Amino acid sequence: MSLLPLIFTAGWASGINAYAVVLLFGLFGVTGLSDEVPEGLQRTDVLIAAAVLFLIEAVADKVPYLDTFWDTLHTVVRPAAGAVVAALIAGSDDSLTQLAAAAVGGTTALVSHLVKAGLRMAINTSPEPASNIVTSAVEDIAVAGVVTLAIFHPVTAAFVAGSFLLIGLVSVVLLASRIRRYRRRRRERRRAGRVAAAGNRA
Repeated sequence: MSLLPLIFTAGWASGINAYAVVLLFGLFGVTGLSDEVPEGLQRTDVLIAAAVLFLIEAVADKVPYLDTFWDTLHTVVRPAAGAVVAALIAGSDDSLTQLAAAAVGGTTALVSHLVKAGLRMAINTSPEPASNIVTSAVEDIAVAGVVTLAIFHPVTAAFVAGSFLLIGLVSVVLLASRIRRYRRRRRERRRAGRVAAAGNRA
């Protein structure tokens, strides 16, 4: 089970920014800073694709409402990325099967993603964009910091990631009313849009 802390941390980080995880792990492997990084994450085409998608996410994730749309699109992508990265990491060691690793990584990424998406809905009830920019920047820094820590101190990083995940879950519960308000407003906007479209056709 020696790789389990690294896999858990990678799953948590993938739920927030899967492209940053792939890019960071790949760079750590290519530069020789870690022997735990699978060859598949060190490929040039993978690194280029991850870098481009990371830059797109860096912009989309800081724009109010667009960030929630982006999160919706990544409800499948982030857990899948977490599962794939976990399975690749487990493939370099016999202490944990790839199927079990994928389950841990994918499930952790899904929970982390749902926490992130829920918090963004709560933040989007505020009219100013500064909170989105600050939150996104903090998330990016947290992912970079914890993934880097995981390369050198995986158990400590897993503890930090677990703490962040727990804090996020508690925050979602406390902000449940704001999340419901956001969802209600979105339904109302969609309903108004359908009524306007029907009126134009008439």
